[in-house]
Amino acid sequence: MTAGNHTVLTGDIHRIHFIAICGTGMGALACMLKESGYTVSGSDQHVYPPISEFLKHHDIPIQIGFHPDNLRSHPDLVVVGNAVSKDNPEVRAMQEMGLPFCSMPQAVNRFAAAGKQQLVVTGTHGKTTTSSFLAWLLATADLDPSFLIGGIVTNFNSNYRVGKGNYIVLEGDEYDTAFFDKGPKFLHYNPEIAVLTSVEFDHADIFRDLDHVKSAFDAMLANLNAQSTLFAFDGDSNIADIVSRSAIQASFYGHEPESPWCLGKVTIGSQNTRFEVYHDGQLWAEFNTVMIGEHNLRNLLAGIAVGHRLGLDRATISRALATFRGVRRRQEIRGVKNEITVIDDFAHHPTAVRETIRAVKAFYRDRRLIAVFEPRTNSSRRNVFQSVYAAAFDDADMICIRQAPMLEKIPAEQRFSSEKLVHDLCSSGKHAIYFGDTDQIIAFLLKQTKPRDVLLIMSNGGFDNIHGRLLDLL
Repeated sequence: MTAGNHTVLTGDIHRIHFIAICGTGMGALACMLKESGYTVSGSDQHVYPPISEFLKHHDIPIQIGFHPDNLRSHPDLVVVGNAVSKDNPEVRAMQEMGLPFCSMPQAVNRFAAAGKQQLVVTGTHGKTTTSSFLAWLLATADLDPSFLIGGIVTNFNSNYRVGKGNYIVLEGDEYDTAFFDKGPKFLHYNPEIAVLTSVEFDHADIFRDLDHVKSAFDAMLANLNAQSTLFAFDGDSNIADIVSRSAIQASFYGHEPESPWCLGKVTIGSQNTRFEVYHDGQLWAEFNTVMIGEHNLRNLLAGIAVGHRLGLDRATISRALATFRGVRRRQEIRGVKNEITVIDDFAHHPTAVRETIRAVKAFYRDRRLIAVFEPRTNSSRRNVFQSVYAAAFDDADMICIRQAPMLEKIPAEQRFSSEKLVHDLCSSGKHAIYFGDTDQIIAFLLKQTKPRDVLLIMSNGGFDNIHGRLLDLL
């Protein structure tokens, strides 16, 4: 039941099975459908918090591992995650059984976004925080939004929401859609308003180079209709290049005085950050937020611009900013023990690592910052960013680098070397240490940390529950 690379979703659908359900987007969509009355099941081989806990809380059964028996109930539809190959045993069984199947964004359009005005946030960095704030802004304005976001929004304690309002906020990913659809996920969406936060080379497992990445965003802008509004960050030369080739007239935000939306003076306090916003060259408002870091202020500014475009007043925007609590695993304080603060962050790309460390150090100016990094993504386990990472830790006082896990899945000539990164960091005068596994890091930190230290732990995975284990032992 496919048309080209796309399944035609027709007929009555009641029972839906997700292959690779523990992806953040897949898990969120599964919960949305369960809440909407569908019978939902799923399977995955990498199951870890917070998504695993989230699915359990919503009584969605997860089969560990992929096996044809997981389809023995003959679901009406199978949603296939993008991490799944055509050789996956469940995929083969699905096709042999003739079960209807589709990709995650196709399912989003059919079940979550149908009849709603889509607000889509895209970009290499900042998608999750920007879309999370936008969802909270709409909720603060009593617009009862729906959303599907690649992280747990702290204000909602959820990465999805089924609202009755006219808007749905979607995090638009440039990663490929499925084994049967190698185009970016965001090409499936039809945004009334789109945000483009940044464009850098990433996802080295599917993109050849920066030009290949830019071609994906070229396609996204070409996919916008004439009535769509695009808000784009003004400090990214790649964005400027992409927009210059597009027929879309972007409204820029960022730091340039000539941009319609511009950040002004920023004051970092002990409890919050106060910042000015200029609109069309005039001081428009001053706002307070608990978010830290220049990159986060840019994300919030994008949300402010969208809110203004939707007709929200300054008081509502101010209230949303003051009460927005961010996203889990984005500079999330996991706990404080013996005056030692343990922070969890999803940062993995060199730019995200650099900006996160810079933001945390600026907030904890008079405290020792120990950065702990696990290179775990498909890109960070490759040597494509080997030399770039060496400049990403400049603001850390001590650096702990773990051996990249699952290196056997990467061709030997392409593998990232944590040992070389530590050598490069030490050669530049940094205090950096290499560790073969997580247990070694924990043992080291238990001996080395002292009151008032800040431990910033960065990984896009569970990192062997290092955060909880440290807090238990400190």
